Amino acid sequence: RKELRLRCKQKRKFRATTNPNHNLPVAPNLLNQTFAPTAPNQVWVADLTYVATQEGWLCLAGIKDVYTCEIVGYAMGERMTKELTGKALFMALRSQRPPAGLIHHSDRGSQYCAYDY
Repeated sequence: RKELRLRCKQKRKFRATTNPNHNLPVAPNLLNQTFAPTAPNQVWVADLTYVATQEGWLCLAGIKDVYTCEIVGYAMGERMTKELTGKALFMALRSQRPPAGLIHHSDRGSQYCAYDY
């Protein structure tokens, strides 16, 4: 590690960024932690995170195909909003054109439970 001049990134304190206590309708958990697709575009998972950039912290919304482990949609913005997650979803749908029956799994945060999403 020293020879390659690599440094470990120090872990920071965890800070909750979403509020799971909302009154929006929530879809049932069809996966129940069983992620076993047999082909692409059967199961997508979505999440939000903050990313440090030279301009400051940005929010990244991403959608990943569980079978291929590829990111099929993403969007970056200054805040975690339903519009940001919607942009990531639109990118994924436009690029992949998944068949009917696709399972979309998220943490059920308010951005993913919003009517517009």
